[in-house]
Amino acid sequence: MKTVFTYCRICETRCGIAVDVEDNRVVEVRPDRDNVHNWRDFCIKGKTAPELVEHPQRILAPMKRVGDGYVEVSWEQAVREIGASLNTIIGRDGSDAVGMYRGNPMYYTFSHLTFGQAFMDAIKSHSLYTVGSVDQNPEMLVMEQMYGSPVTAMVPDVDECDCFLFIGMNPAESRFNWMGSAPDGWFRVKQRQKAGADLIVVDPRRTPTAQQADLHVSIRPGGDWAFVLAVIKVIIDRGWTHGEDCAKANGYEVVADLARSANLCELASRCDISVETIEDVAERFATARTSMAVAHTGVSMTTTGTVGLWLVHVLNLICGRLDRPGGRRPEPGFCPLPKMIQLTTKKKLPPSRVNGRARVLGELPLAELPNEILTPGPGRLRALILAAGNPVVAGPDGNRLAEALADLELLIAVDLVQRESHRDADWLIPGQHWLERDEMHLFFGTLEERPFIQYGFGAVDAPAGVKSEWEFYTDLALEMRRPLFGVPGMNRIIKASRALARATRRPHLAFNHHWVPWAMLRAGRKLKWREVKKHEHGWLYEEKSFGHLSKALLTKDKRVHAAPPPFVGELRRLLSVPAPQPDPTYPLTMIGRRRLKSMNSFINELPSTYPKHRFNEVQMHPDDAAAADLSPGDRARVSSPLGFIELPVIISDSVRPGVVSVPHGWGSRIFDPRGGGAPRVYGANRNLLTNTDDLVPLSHMPPVNTTAVAVTKAATARK
Repeated sequence: MKTVFTYCRICETRCGIAVDVEDNRVVEVRPDRDNVHNWRDFCIKGKTAPELVEHPQRILAPMKRVGDGYVEVSWEQAVREIGASLNTIIGRDGSDAVGMYRGNPMYYTFSHLTFGQAFMDAIKSHSLYTVGSVDQNPEMLVMEQMYGSPVTAMVPDVDECDCFLFIGMNPAESRFNWMGSAPDGWFRVKQRQKAGADLIVVDPRRTPTAQQADLHVSIRPGGDWAFVLAVIKVIIDRGWTHGEDCAKANGYEVVADLARSANLCELASRCDISVETIEDVAERFATARTSMAVAHTGVSMTTTGTVGLWLVHVLNLICGRLDRPGGRRPEPGFCPLPKMIQLTTKKKLPPSRVNGRARVLGELPLAELPNEILTPGPGRLRALILAAGNPVVAGPDGNRLAEALADLELLIAVDLVQRESHRDADWLIPGQHWLERDEMHLFFGTLEERPFIQYGFGAVDAPAGVKSEWEFYTDLALEMRRPLFGVPGMNRIIKASRALARATRRPHLAFNHHWVPWAMLRAGRKLKWREVKKHEHGWLYEEKSFGHLSKALLTKDKRVHAAPPPFVGELRRLLSVPAPQPDPTYPLTMIGRRRLKSMNSFINELPSTYPKHRFNEVQMHPDDAAAADLSPGDRARVSSPLGFIELPVIISDSVRPGVVSVPHGWGSRIFDPRGGGAPRVYGANRNLLTNTDDLVPLSHMPPVNTTAVAVTKAATARK
């Protein structure tokens, strides 16, 4: 037996793990207690990873749809036929007729992410869609507008913080990761709390995090912007701002004037929080020695998410909580990622064809995908690559998206298992599991709380018929005679390197997925590839430091932009219109709920993750349950104008009246393309109830955490 030290690649936390292997089979995955950065956040998702490697329905070779079933074919045949089909579509309808959807697992695999983009650049297509447009777009847009880059994150400095203001986040279960990571963050927050730090949690639900807070503020969903603006108003009115930082920021007076002119009682009414509570929070946050405000998906995935997240950043700015101990700061990382993104992201890319919605980080909103497929006209999407993604479950109005996917001429799924979004796929291309790949991921250096890097060693070899995704995209570009990365002559370099490797019998000389991260690491001029690989338990390559904000800013004037005009305009609009009122037909607001054992839609079916409780449920307040004549153990029908789902009901006063909570990521079928057996499905897809019309202004996200619903007793009331 051997032990491989690597890290988990399921979420941003990236826990250090020890993988025990015997005869090319994973025996056990356990925390690597010698990892210098993070292992205490290790959870069931990493522990059960081998079950996905050995999934009974795993795709083990390219599979072509024939009639109502699939047949396995060789890689050569798959690449040849897919390449010919794509060339035909591009020749007839143009490059943008071929699109790609990037799913969550793709972002944790550097080679899949970079070579997927390299293929799209090869065919000159701009039709990119992403799971980030379901939860992350507002934060990236805020970072771009305020700091000059969508990846200039402000990471938390937990150990020096005296006041934590957490809005719409639940680190007790999310492990303190979203657009930035603090290893073992929740444990360290509690340690600070024991030492006297203040923990304030703002959330419509009394989450496990809120249960341990010094103050839980049960806010109306979507009212975060009004709450934070009210806090800002109190701080400005009482003179608690940090004068030096406010003076350095571009546009501070614009924000200050808006806050001063706002009516505190009206803002309190909009978020349904008392003026006294708002004033209390403002004083505790502004007068603490150090403090940080952090907001996550509970804010971003609402109708006002973009403005809400912007105001959270403004709150940190005006109180002097940026780039100082105990606040939030930019981590330079080991390579200049924001500058690289700025240089490589194409400027002035066209908006969405049908509705003219703008892109974020060069990518189009997932909510636009059905329109782009179903609406006739020049540029209509006719082929799509689903890259490690399940958008029918991840995105809004999955039934309409499923209808659109079935209308495509060519649908290619690159994944380990055939899921709901792949049901009409023409091709199933097997992907590698992260336990089967060696790679260095360079996109997380600026998202870490400390200067840290770790090489991702593979633990086992992939099955014989499985290639890495980067090889598929490379071979496809060569077959189509289109230059990988869009670089003229690149294909000749690849072919020459392969010929040299064969002639010298030295396989490592052939072009491979290490070339790109090696070049990026070299460009950073901080670390060497060999040195990184030597640190099998990870490497804290320097001490954490402050004072990097001025260098991190990529705005033209090298200043923080406190009042970007699009945000100011949207805030003025919100202040000018009446507060939204409940729809009498759909009077309740549906929000999400984090589960530690789940990661979106791709591991819920594994045997060990949910051995007894493999479904989701609707949680509601006793008053709302009584109004619907629901009792514990009943099944409830949750409906919206788009349709309904049925779920077991949990009755609890941990959720505020008028709000129901349903976990996302459930309701995806898992198909059996080899055996042809009946698909399995667990739980219900809550996102079927969210439409694609009322998107979050500016960031164009579906407001899945402010979906209007009605709840009644299901026809079959008991479980």
